[in-house]
Amino acid sequence: MSSFAPQDSYATAAQEDRSSPRTRISIPASLRPSGSRGFQTVVQDLSLSGFSAMAINRLHPGTLCWLTIQGMESMEAQVIWWNNSLVGCAFNQLLNPIIHDNLLERWRGSGIFRSVS
Repeated sequence: MSSFAPQDSYATAAQEDRSSPRTRISIPASLRPSGSRGFQTVVQDLSLSGFSAMAINRLHPGTLCWLTIQGMESMEAQVIWWNNSLVGCAFNQLLNPIIHDNLLERWRGSGIFRSVS
């Protein structure tokens, strides 16, 4: 009999989500690495499990950070990779699909939003 910690189920779901298409988008946001000051960035792509964003200064894999998009609470994430001023992060909790869809609609400009409740 095997037992899995809650983070194991997230890790499995996150890996499965990596095979789904990531949506290329341009969302102004702020990113604050743990122990550092936040900085303005632009989210370049978004999925249920993570995002990539501009980050001129190197961020090391494993660094905790918080992504803040206007009108939303900060979302905790972990740096997975950094390459040539672009950082890839995995959310610590999967993004709610409705919130994900609303963000895409909001920043694509169609103005159609789904209710969270």
